[in-house]
Amino acid sequence: MKLSDFDFELPETLIAVRPARPRTSAKLLVAEGGATRDMTVADLGEVLRAGDRLVLNDTKVIPARLFGTRTRETADGNGVAKIEVTLLEPQANGTWGALVKPLRKMKEGEYIVFSPELRATFRGREDTTAYLEFNLTGDDFDAALNAAGAMPLPPYIAAKRAADDQDKTDYQTVWAEHAGAVAAPTASLHFEQWLLDELASMGVTFTNVTLHVGAGTFLPVKVDDVSEHKMHAEWGQVSAQAAQEIMTTKAEGGRVIPVGTTALRLVESAGRDGTLRAWKGETDIFITPGFEFQIADGLMTNFHLPKSTLMMLVSALMGVERIREIYSYAIENDYRFFSYGDSSILLP
Repeated sequence: MKLSDFDFELPETLIAVRPARPRTSAKLLVAEGGATRDMTVADLGEVLRAGDRLVLNDTKVIPARLFGTRTRETADGNGVAKIEVTLLEPQANGTWGALVKPLRKMKEGEYIVFSPELRATFRGREDTTAYLEFNLTGDDFDAALNAAGAMPLPPYIAAKRAADDQDKTDYQTVWAEHAGAVAAPTASLHFEQWLLDELASMGVTFTNVTLHVGAGTFLPVKVDDVSEHKMHAEWGQVSAQAAQEIMTTKAEGGRVIPVGTTALRLVESAGRDGTLRAWKGETDIFITPGFEFQIADGLMTNFHLPKSTLMMLVSALMGVERIREIYSYAIENDYRFFSYGDSSILLP
């Protein structure tokens, strides 16, 4: 398939830069088979039924965007330069992989000061990834990062406004537990505790899995032949209990519905032979039309970027023509797009 098969025109006015408030007031496009209807996330109980299981990604977004200064001795005295850092993932040797701007002039051993408590030493680079060693570890590091860092908003939001303290709440799910993501599982941002309680009371069950969403989720596809695209890898884990819960739901005839593409990619990675088992590691699964879904019976998800791997994923689930219909409908009816936008529930 060609990249152009997943392109569409999106009015700039439909790109959300703040979430709906309250979270559950976001619009919900329900696409069930060939039928399409308008609801809100608060109405989710009218779509789901007793015996359904929602799969939730319990990753926690870290405030991975840091702004600091680098001091270097020059012929004219000490020169101070502003440095922007986006943390990517911790390394086995104790450093952090990061994107650093500007990277070109950084020299090994130089340090960057982010706050009176937090600084990092530059330990080298590999291609566009820099490796930083921080002066703190453990809870001390977490506290200093939370104080100094900003949420790593997607590029299409960051281009319109800077992250602020409100994003530290808005860009985090109510069930976030395991820190490590640099992007939110955005379909999950629509939930509030009262809605979870309401769904539980009607017989919907929940299973948590963990996939640490990486910055690669925003990387553009640069090849015209989609089959040539190399997917980024992200670390995930499905516990033995989670696998058992999901397989029991399927055996009893309930629907397994991941909330977000990250949760879907993880369970499909761990259950490629049709049986979901405990699993831990990196997944670079690339879901495109023709993919045979083994675990997921549907998907709750936001509206995605044109020509993105996530557009390919939802096209695989619903069919290319059906997704075109759904997205045309969403645009005509002023649904808000991307991370802070409205939601959909896709039931093939």
